[in-house]
Amino acid sequence: MAKPDTRPLKDQVVSEAFKVIAEAGVEALSLRAIAKRLGVSHQAPYKHFASRDHILAEVVARSFESFATHLEARPRSENGFEDLGFMGRAYLEFAMTHPLQYRLMFNTALPDIDDHPKMLAKSQRSFSILHDRLQTIPLSDLRDGLDQPAKHDAMFIWATLHGCCSILNSDVAKTLPLTDQDKADTMDRMMRRLSMALGALDAESSNGKA
Repeated sequence: MAKPDTRPLKDQVVSEAFKVIAEAGVEALSLRAIAKRLGVSHQAPYKHFASRDHILAEVVARSFESFATHLEARPRSENGFEDLGFMGRAYLEFAMTHPLQYRLMFNTALPDIDDHPKMLAKSQRSFSILHDRLQTIPLSDLRDGLDQPAKHDAMFIWATLHGCCSILNSDVAKTLPLTDQDKADTMDRMMRRLSMALGALDAESSNGKA
C-alpha cells in the first residue's frame, strides 16, 4: 500500500501539475483537474494558486530553477573557454535528460511575465549564468562594435544549443538514422564549432577535427 503523501498541499499540487502536463499536455492543466487527482476539494488548490496561470508559472519557475542549479553544478575551470564548454555540455545534458522541464521553459506559451515575478527571476538567473561568464573572458573580434557584446554572444550560444536540443528531442528526430553515438558526436562537433566561432580555436589549429 502506497504511503500517504505528507508534503504540504502546495508541493503536491505542483508535482501533480507536472504529471498532468507530462500525460496530457499543458492544455489539460487545470486546478480542478489537479484537485480531483489529489482527492481534495476543488477549492483546496486555490488556497495556494489564484488561477491556472499561477500554477503554470510555478511549474515553469521550478523548471528554470532546476536548470540553473544544473548549470551551476557543472565542473569548473579557470580557463574561460573550457568552462564555457562545460556549461554547454551541462545545458545539453539537462535538455536531453529532462525533456518535459526543457519543453516547459522554452517551447511553452508562458503566463504574463509582469504578473509572475518569480518565474521571471528564475528565467533570468539561468541566462545570467552564461552572460556573466562571458563577460569575464576575451572572445573574438566579432564583438567589436557591439554595445553589449556578452549579451549578444550569450544569445548566439543559447540559440545554437537550443536548436540542437529541440531537433534531437523532436519526434522527427526519431525518423532519422541517428544512433545514440551519432547524437553524442553531433553535440561534440557543435561545441567545437561554437568554440571556433567565439575565437577559442581557428580553422588551422583544428587539424581537421572540427
